[in-house]
Amino acid sequence: MTKDDPAPHWRFWVNLLGNQGVWLCAVAGAGQGLQWPALLSASVYIASQLLISRNPRGDVCLVLLALACAFGVDGSAAASGTVLYSAAPWGWIPPPWILALWASFAMTLTTSMAFLQRHWLLPLVFGLLLAPLAYISASRGFSAVQFSAPAWHGITLLGATWATALSLLCRVARRAPLQPAGR
Repeated sequence: MTKDDPAPHWRFWVNLLGNQGVWLCAVAGAGQGLQWPALLSASVYIASQLLISRNPRGDVCLVLLALACAFGVDGSAAASGTVLYSAAPWGWIPPPWILALWASFAMTLTTSMAFLQRHWLLPLVFGLLLAPLAYISASRGFSAVQFSAPAWHGITLLGATWATALSLLCRVARRAPLQPAGR
C-alpha cells in the first residue's frame, strides 16, 4: 500500500476477508464431500481481485505458480500417506478444493500478505508455523483434512514444504513489476 494507490485500505480488507471467505467455503464444503463451494467462491474472489489488481498479469503468473506449488506441497503430503484430504477424487493429486485455496492465496501475496516480501525470513516462518495451523483447523473444525498417526509427521511435512513454496512465491511476487496506474 503506497500513497500512489488510490484505495489502499479497502483493497487490503477486501483481499484479506475475501480470501478468508474462500478458505471457509472450501474447508466447510470439503468436510461435506463437496467441491463446488471452493470452486465457486475462489472463482468469484479471483475474478474480483483481478479486476482491481494493479498487476493482473503478474497475479495470474502467481496463481499458476501457486497451483504448481500445490502439487509439490499437498501432492507430496497425500502421496506420503501422512495427510488425507476429504473430497479427494484422484488419490495423491491435490483435490480441486485445495487447488482453489492455493489459487486464492496467491492473490493475497501482492496485497494483504505483501508484507511477507519484506524479509526473506518471513515466508519461511509463516510457512513453517502458520500454514500447518490452517490444516489443523481444517481437520479439527471441518474434517476436511486428516493426519495419519503420528500426526506430527504430516504437520512437519506440510510446514517444511509450505516454507519452501511460500518463499518461492514471495520471491516471484517481489520481482513482478507493477503496471502503470493507467494500464
